[in-house]
Amino acid sequence: MSQLSLKRLEKSFSEARIIKGIDLEVAEGQFVVFVGPSGCGKSTLLRMIAGLEDVTQGEIVIGGKVVNELPPVQRGIAMVFQSYALYPHMTVYENIAFPLRVERLPQAEVEARVDAAAKVLQLESRLQHRPGQLSGGQRQRVAIGRAIVRQPKIFLFDEPLSNLDAALRSEMRIELMELHKRLGSTMIYVTHDQVEAMTMADKIVVLDAGQISQVGSPLELYHKPDNIFVAGFIGSPKMNFINGTVSAADGTTVTVDLGALGAIALPRSAKDIVGQPVTLGVRPEHLQLGEGAFSLSITPNIVEHLGIHTVAYSTLPGGENFIGLFEGAPDIVEGRAAPISFALDQAHLFDQAGLAIY
Repeated sequence: MSQLSLKRLEKSFSEARIIKGIDLEVAEGQFVVFVGPSGCGKSTLLRMIAGLEDVTQGEIVIGGKVVNELPPVQRGIAMVFQSYALYPHMTVYENIAFPLRVERLPQAEVEARVDAAAKVLQLESRLQHRPGQLSGGQRQRVAIGRAIVRQPKIFLFDEPLSNLDAALRSEMRIELMELHKRLGSTMIYVTHDQVEAMTMADKIVVLDAGQISQVGSPLELYHKPDNIFVAGFIGSPKMNFINGTVSAADGTTVTVDLGALGAIALPRSAKDIVGQPVTLGVRPEHLQLGEGAFSLSITPNIVEHLGIHTVAYSTLPGGENFIGLFEGAPDIVEGRAAPISFALDQAHLFDQAGLAIY
């Protein structure tokens, strides 16, 4: 059963359509991440689910009930924002307890819920401290605790780690994943960071200009992107793209002319595409030094030695930027040509509309 259903959901501000007819099902207990570039509508979509933005068209269904007209407090959701939004004059205990005070719950119930949340978030020793005495990660845990005590059906996170430094972000990602396992609650998380999406999500929703570009597990999006937008957005460094033209296609093999790089024959079922422009995609981490199934020569203009791997940046004869990611410290230097290759089953192919050709 779906915990959350979005049906033909739209949002407009005057003449500007921000959310353009979204359909989505979120199962109970899933960790779903909305990801996409700035301005794609992911935070607006989250705020609509929370009840902080009105719905222009469509329905939001939570637990089988249409909630379009319900205020946030009656939707069974709790939201954690990018800013901690803590009350500086209150202790950690009172910050966490605040929503329960608003609901006028009995003191015994307040104490039980706050103590339980503090134990889950490892804040027991900090309950009498004020926010100014806490680290950034501890403050974010207090904000999450304030959401936990409400015992919501769905947790909503709007880029909650954006204000933290890189090391602390990594730690908090792990803490949120462990929290999800302990609580078993439905969580929807918004981020522009595809690394966060790949490491945290059961299901990723990739948004582009107010529409869903693809929905799937992290590995589904990585290995089988439906379109060139998802292929370029998921993965770091981003996928390399090489422009070409189909020179032959017989229903089992598509041969692509890559100009000065030669021709590549890929196993594909397409037939009626001879003469059409296409784009070949290959991930930087799928490249290897030396000859292989398909080989080309690159001359790096920048080489980054990062210990665990080496990144080489170059430009192809057709003007495309090209990145290679190699394990360890291989013999590759700036300004010197190097042969590289990749396996045919690791290549992606997209038509002139940007859709994947399988």
